Amino acid sequence: MKAGLTMALVAGLPLAGYAQDAVIRIEAKRGAEAAAEAAEAWTREFGDVVTFPLARGWVAIALGPQSPEEAAARLAELKETRRVPADSFVAVPEGVELTRMAAADAPQEAGEAPEGAGNPSLAADAAAAEGGELLGDGGITVDEGAGEQPGSVEETLAGAETAAEPAPQPQPPAEEDIAAEAPAPGAHIRLQTVAGQSEAEAALASWRERFPEASLWQTSAGRYAVALGPLEPATAAAWLAAFREGEAVPRDAFTSETAELGELVDAGPALELPAPGAPEEMPPLEDVQRALRWAGHYDGAIDGQTGPRTRAAIAAEVANLRLSPDAGTAMRLLIERRAEWRAQMGLSELRDDYTGLALVAPLDLLEFNRTERLLSIYGPKDGSGVALILFSQPGGQQELLDISGLVTALGWVPQPERSITQGHALLEGANGDHIGRAEGWVRDGRAEGYVLIWPAAGAEDQARVAAEMSDSLARFAEAANEAQAAAPASPASQP
Repeated sequence: MKAGLTMALVAGLPLAGYAQDAVIRIEAKRGAEAAAEAAEAWTREFGDVVTFPLARGWVAIALGPQSPEEAAARLAELKETRRVPADSFVAVPEGVELTRMAAADAPQEAGEAPEGAGNPSLAADAAAAEGGELLGDGGITVDEGAGEQPGSVEETLAGAETAAEPAPQPQPPAEEDIAAEAPAPGAHIRLQTVAGQSEAEAALASWRERFPEASLWQTSAGRYAVALGPLEPATAAAWLAAFREGEAVPRDAFTSETAELGELVDAGPALELPAPGAPEEMPPLEDVQRALRWAGHYDGAIDGQTGPRTRAAIAAEVANLRLSPDAGTAMRLLIERRAEWRAQMGLSELRDDYTGLALVAPLDLLEFNRTERLLSIYGPKDGSGVALILFSQPGGQQELLDISGLVTALGWVPQPERSITQGHALLEGANGDHIGRAEGWVRDGRAEGYVLIWPAAGAEDQARVAAEMSDSLARFAEAANEAQAAAPASPASQP
């Protein structure tokens, strides 16, 4: 089979793509082999099947080329006779070569679609990936939205409704039977469509790692679809956009009505996604960045400036949080969650006169123990297992490296992974007993920072507390340990 597919591609004839050439996009596949197999199936129905490359390794399968007017008229006829998927559309490829597939020796009778046809295919890949144009009613329009579904969700649904023909119901069942047996109506987010059952089961298992609510359907064409739903159409469209922006679903994911999915094979748990409300203004970006760092989705600077890393982190957290598809609303709720957590952890400002350093710390879990040369040590309170060591001494990069070695020697950070740059050092490590993190900076002629020790079972809280400490550490006064800091610290003491 693979050899035949390879020969079919080798036999393909490259056609120059001119500005006025149009094609009918009927499907898209990721990878050359999958595209070749699908394109070969379509050659049993049509004699002018072509392929051309899209972005991110996708390959488009289309019919043509022809003039835009001819393509539009032909597409309407093919949809009316249900010979192409309902989400097929007219595109004008630019800057790519069209490769014609060799026609099959025995084409099927007109009106009989090849295996896999008739389902809403992955032809609705992002138009930006193609760099092409969509043909609307009355002319060609350019789709400049890289994250938008070609033809939009509404257009796809409208196309499906136009193509669908109601099955004859000479003796309809009783209404109570329909309510008991039929899946709930509404819209679904189509995540993936595959051909075989074993492949479908593997795809469902993979998707349920991210979306436990994912369900598996068998379409009327015999293929399998993984989907999320049911949802109100507006809710499905809003969350589809949010999931795409956060890269939680493919760019070619789209929405379908329940009736278009076919038979439910494996239902997931109920999907709870709130309906979109009125958009809210984005909170101050500095607060947003701190909340995103707390949530584990941002490791950039807390500078209150928007940029690619901040935007990507916001989109990822909207998809992960699932509290609202609106970014402003979701970030407000995330900030509120962080504030609640801070209150539960007893976080408040610690001002240490010995080192002259201040930072946010879980004071309910700590109690002062002692000072020793460059160190101010806070031990566990009431058996919390949490300890904090602040350090400060005059010096630069070498003194910071010496302190890093001391931290390692004392075992405060077990088997640390070290990240050393000019003016900054970070050590992180763990064993079966505790998690250790040490972070230091060279600032204003001093090497200063902190060591946080936390029980091994509380990794999530440890990471969040460490982020709060790193963001808040600052000098509020001259250190009282100047004289003692000149002598090397002893590695014999433990907190």
